[in-house]
Parts: sequence; C-alpha cells; structure tokens
Amino acid sequence: MGTAAEKFGKSFLPGLIFAFLISFPVAAPGQAYPNKPITVYCGFAPGATTDLTTRALAAGMEKHLGVPVIVENKPGAGATVAPALLAKQKPDGYTLTVTTSGALIKLPHLYKLGYDPLKDFTYLVYYSRYIGGLCVNGDSPFKTIHEFIAYAKEHPGLSYGSSGTYTQQQMSVEFLAKCKGLTFKHVSTKGGQEFNTLLLGRHTDFVAGSGSHIPYVKQGVFRMLLVFNQDERDPNYPDIPTLKELGCEDCAPGYYVVLGPKGMPPAISKMLVDTFKKVTEGPDFQKVLANHNVPYDFKGQAKLEKDIPAQYEWWKNYFRETGALK
Repeated sequence: MGTAAEKFGKSFLPGLIFAFLISFPVAAPGQAYPNKPITVYCGFAPGATTDLTTRALAAGMEKHLGVPVIVENKPGAGATVAPALLAKQKPDGYTLTVTTSGALIKLPHLYKLGYDPLKDFTYLVYYSRYIGGLCVNGDSPFKTIHEFIAYAKEHPGLSYGSSGTYTQQQMSVEFLAKCKGLTFKHVSTKGGQEFNTLLLGRHTDFVAGSGSHIPYVKQGVFRMLLVFNQDERDPNYPDIPTLKELGCEDCAPGYYVVLGPKGMPPAISKMLVDTFKKVTEGPDFQKVLANHNVPYDFKGQAKLEKDIPAQYEWWKNYFRETGALK
C-alpha cells in the first residue's frame, strides 16, 4: 500500500498528461483539407518582387482557407534551392513553392540540381510574368540608353547586379552586350533588394531589374533606360525603348510559378488552384502587382502542364546550339 501522496500522483498524472496532449490540435484521419498551417517556400530573398507577391498570396490564402500560411524564404542558386527542398516533401498540400519558371525550364540543363522539373512536381498556377529593366542611379549623367551604350563602349567592364546567372534579366543584359559589342561584369545576388542596394550604394554601375526596381523608378531614385522581356513598350513608361527596338535579341519573360510536390491529390490541387485564382483577382493582390509594375497573367494547371515541358525542350535546344550543353 502506498502513501496518500503516491495514490494521488498515480491518479493525477495520467489526467495531467491527457490534458496536455489534447491542448494541441491533432488532425483526425480523413479530416478535410486544410486543417493545419501551410508552408510556402519562396525562391528569392525578402524584399524581392517574388517575395512580395508570395506574401500577398499567402495573406489571401489565409483568408480563404482559414489556416495560417507561413512564407519561408529559400533563396539562392537562381531560385533552385526552394524547388529542391519542395521535391522532398509529402504531396499533402501543406508545403508549396513559389519560384521562377527559369528554375524549371533553363537551369536544370546547366547544373546538377536536386530535382527533375518534369517528374518531381505538381504544377499548380502561374500568376504573372517578370518584366525587366536596365536602371542607373537617378543622378546618373545617362539620360537615354544610347548615351549609356556609347559610354559603355568606351569603358568596358561596367558592373551590374541581377537576381542570378541565367535569369531572364541577366541574359537580356548579355544579349545587349553581344548585340552592341559591350563587355559587362555581372554580380549575382539572391534577389531584387540585394541588387537594388548595390546600386544605391554605388557598388555597381547599373542593375538588371525584375520588378523590384519599379518603386525606385517611381521615386526618381533610379532612372530606367531600357525595358527587357517585352515585345512592345510598357504603357506605364512609353518613352523607354525595348531591347528589341535596338535590334537585339531578347529573352522571353519568365513566370511566377506555384508548385506542389509530385502526387498531390487532385481534389487538393483543384482547391488550391481555385483559391489562387480568387486571391490573385482580389484588390489587395492586384495592388501589390500594380505597385511593382507586375502584369497579371493567370494560368492554371492545364496550361502549365503543356507549357513547362515545351519550354524545357526549347531551352535545351538553345543551350545546345550555343555550346552551353555538350
């Protein structure tokens, strides 16, 4: 026979443990999706345009789905870190990624990555495209792209920042260089805020912007001299020529793509696609796009499942023809 204290402990402790356990929500088998927080990996650093739109998307998801949506920035290696992490996750709809289409259609041809873009993902939606711009500081002596080109010819090695090697904007600068006989020094960063900071601090001579440059252009801090990744002039900046107007080849725009791991249940995929459409059409999300001059261009699963493999093959042939692939 134990003491009264021992008897009390034996009867009280199981109840205490039970109360502790039930204080945490546990999803019951078969409980409707979603019933716990969703994590979204963003392929770029905080402050980049992709990051800002990802956070706007997450805020809208929370309102429509009723669960927390946590954004985790996983920048680096041309936005390939985030999809590599995603490929290892369960296809239950609780881990997603927002990244650039370049991480799916271009970089897998050039580097050994931790994923196969055609086998490891469930394509969900893309909601916009990147439009680039060549920008200098607002007090720069260059008023036009022609003045910039003339100076660059006489001073080889001007430096510029971008979101990474082989991003659409970085390639557009190199197309400009090849077309006009120029030589530039590229500084790769993890996103727009980093390369904007480099230009603000005068550590580079110009930037290849991908959207995050627009607020600085609006404020007069940056001066945009050229538009990339677009066939026609931007109606918001009708006086700024496009790269194609200069008689140069340009890089097609990349897209903001939302992915899930391969094998997601169709019902969950459809719920997410429907939610993304509602969120991206809403005024809060549209305001974020407008503030950064990011065009709205929403496409669902069927379009992505057709476009990604086709563009993947196009870039494979392009890199083979240019000698990047052996």
